Amino acid sequence: MKIPGPDHPIHIRAADRRWRARFEGHVIADSAGALVLKESTYPEVIYFPRDDVSMEYLSRTTHSTHCPYKGDASYYSLLMDGRLEENAVWTYEQPYPAMQAIDGYLAFYADRVELYEVDDAAVNPRHVPGGETVDEVVQHTDAGDGHAQREHWRPTERTPDVEGGVR
Repeated sequence: MKIPGPDHPIHIRAADRRWRARFEGHVIADSAGALVLKESTYPEVIYFPRDDVSMEYLSRTTHSTHCPYKGDASYYSLLMDGRLEENAVWTYEQPYPAMQAIDGYLAFYADRVELYEVDDAAVNPRHVPGGETVDEVVQHTDAGDGHAQREHWRPTERTPDVEGGVR
C-alpha cells in the first residue's frame, strides 16, 4: 500500500455540478453527489454514489485490478439494448484508508460511457420554480424498448367503468 504524496498526488473533491452517465441513449447514472478524483497526471475520474446508478444494467464480472494507492478494484459490465460493454465500470469496495472517500462509489470508462455535467436546476424540478422540465418529461417516456427510464406518473384522467361511472 502506497500513500499519495508530492510524487503521486491524489485529490478527491465533491463535483461542482450534477453529473450523468449515458449508455446506448439511456441515463444510467444521475447524481448531484458525484466525486471528482484527480490522480497525478491522469485525467479526472468521476465517481458516482452507488445509489445514483441504475445497477439493474450492470453485472459483476470476475475481472479485477490492483492500484497500490487505492486498493483492489472490482468490475461490472453493462448490457443495454443488446449491446454489451465488458468491464466498463469499476469500484473499490474496500479502498485503502487514504481513499475511503470513494468507498460505495462507481466509476465509468469515459471512452465507453458518455459522461457529462448538467445544470441541476434544468433537470431537477424541485429546484425550478414552476415544476417539471423537458428533461424530467423525457425521462418518463418510452426509451424505445417499451420501458421508461423512470416510473410512469399516475394518470391524470380516470377511466370510465362499464356502467358509466368513473374509476
